[in-house]
Amino acid sequence: MANITAAMVKELREKTGAGMMDCKGALNETQGDIEAAVDWLRKKGLAKAAKKAGRVAAEGLVAVESAGHHAAVVEVNSETDFVARNDAFQAFVREAAKIALNTDGTLEGLQAAHFPGATETVSEKLQNLIATIGENMNLRRVAKLEVKKGVIASYVHNQISEGLGKIGVLVALESEGDVEALSALGRQIAMHVAATNPVALDASGVDTATVERESNILREKNAGKPDHVLAKIIESGLKSYYKEVTLLEQPFVHDGSKTVSQVLKEAGSKVGGPVTLTGFVRYALGEGIEKEEGPDFATEVAQQAGRA
Repeated sequence: MANITAAMVKELREKTGAGMMDCKGALNETQGDIEAAVDWLRKKGLAKAAKKAGRVAAEGLVAVESAGHHAAVVEVNSETDFVARNDAFQAFVREAAKIALNTDGTLEGLQAAHFPGATETVSEKLQNLIATIGENMNLRRVAKLEVKKGVIASYVHNQISEGLGKIGVLVALESEGDVEALSALGRQIAMHVAATNPVALDASGVDTATVERESNILREKNAGKPDHVLAKIIESGLKSYYKEVTLLEQPFVHDGSKTVSQVLKEAGSKVGGPVTLTGFVRYALGEGIEKEEGPDFATEVAQQAGRA
């Protein structure tokens, strides 16, 4: 039997909202596999929600930068929040986002690009910064969005400086309408994305493995029902799931009576032309990175005493 720790139970409770004993039971049933335990609880109807897809477990900054019809967002990680407040670190992250505007949008392309007026590449500049500050850092990811006509709006949540913060969002709106009105709409949608964290633009963009996982949960929760009934339950359940996790189907956070899709449709008459949301990017600092947890203070003191 797997060794189920209090920390594992706590993590599962945070993800699902289920009771402590239910979480412990789920972990025992799944040999300590957290994600399998989430599914086990949901199949049993014990989980309130899988509330946290990825724990923020790294420090650093997310930066957004835009110029005309293209924009970029980058994430650079550091070991501590203290370094994230360092002027040199912030200058590097901001410049990296600007440089990303003129790359192919890949991490490799950004790492190999040169700083303006310097022989150093972005990767080499970061290595020098690590040597200067004395803390490990990582240029983790980068993304670009482009439109032929329209705007790419941005939003930075928990902003500590212009364009720098903990969550960075880009939203691409294709339209021949008024740029100022489009920018205002795009910023509202970017704020919506920051708040709701959609997994895709629409149902077609949801990962097939995720769809299969949701289908299996519905199938097991309704085991024993006739096949034709089960098929309808799965179809209905997936529709409900898409309304929760796909951007165009989500209720708009600024007006819950409308979906984002409806807001875009109505915006056409206001901006002077049809508006199409062609893509979005949302980077939350450290999402998906597991931070190593050392012993608590009492344990650490005991360990030190044992070595004395």
